[in-house]
Amino acid sequence: MATIQKRVTKSGEVSFRVQVRIKGRPPVGATFNRISDAKDWAQQTEADIKRGIYFKVPEANKRTLAEAIDRYFKDVLCYRRTSSGPITYLTWWKKRLGAYTLSDITTAMVHEERNALIGTENRFNRSIGHSTANRYTQALGHLFNIAQKEWEWATENPVRNIRKFKEPRGRVRFLSDDERTRLLDACGKSSNKYLYKIVIVALSTGARKSEILKLKWDSVDLARGQIVLHDTKNGENRVIPLEGYALTLVKKLHKDRILGCPYLFPGEKVTRGRDGAFIYQPIDIRTAWENVIKNAQIKDFKFHDLRHSAASYLAMNKASLVEIAEVLGHKTLQMVKRYAHLSDAHTKGIVAQMNERIFGNETI
Repeated sequence: MATIQKRVTKSGEVSFRVQVRIKGRPPVGATFNRISDAKDWAQQTEADIKRGIYFKVPEANKRTLAEAIDRYFKDVLCYRRTSSGPITYLTWWKKRLGAYTLSDITTAMVHEERNALIGTENRFNRSIGHSTANRYTQALGHLFNIAQKEWEWATENPVRNIRKFKEPRGRVRFLSDDERTRLLDACGKSSNKYLYKIVIVALSTGARKSEILKLKWDSVDLARGQIVLHDTKNGENRVIPLEGYALTLVKKLHKDRILGCPYLFPGEKVTRGRDGAFIYQPIDIRTAWENVIKNAQIKDFKFHDLRHSAASYLAMNKASLVEIAEVLGHKTLQMVKRYAHLSDAHTKGIVAQMNERIFGNETI
């Protein structure tokens, strides 16, 4: 006996879920966009099962990579704290291999496409290197893991056996005084009204880009001058002091805020929910940021380098590595050792004080 269930998503998309049940046989099902296709499949499948000639086709032979990516966007990314990177990477894979079924995508195909990325330019005219190419394959590999383990759409992961490119050690690129002046001046002239304040907060706190752009008012304590981050990269809560000029700007931002908007830096896109309430999204500054970097004539500088700049300024102002790690939210000192050379004078002073206390003015 066959049953057909109509399904309607929140976006209004209609589909028809068919399930055929025959005594002594496991139920089988499929989903179609048209009711006529659903009825035809149900009738044919029921007849084939009764005649003993029905063989279930693996989902990997029916589902395309494009279908898997669309489902991944709806079922996975909407629940994850993530940047726009995975969306960019998987959209690229969709264009390159989206027409293939999951069973037809091989390790060799993925390897060839990955290697072809090297040296090409993104939409901001930046050359794609080994590190970025690794992010592309990493995103595709996670999709196949989900498709295999949770959806049962894939029988294997073609990315698993692809070796990553060797990546360079983490760099320390921070703004010079002149570069900082030029950058802030360009941000002040940007058409994006929030960019200047965002950069000030980044330099003042050392917070990550995603932490700042998704920052909500309920995480900001203006009276105490602090930000409480509940959804950090390492999964732990972190308190960031908000002081000086950054605190002044955030207070003004609070005074001029959009009532009902939870974000400090809301995006331009606003929709209405079923209850008529406005739904806001975090701001996207990618284009505005690239423009100010170009206008300020600053070479080889990314937004994440503002975090390095904040850490470097802390080191040069005699903050210890432990203190820098606490501000940045690192669990270990390994990540902040890159700033050790910037605090050499401070370390030398501490050693000098220790020697003086122990040995005094002893001479030979």
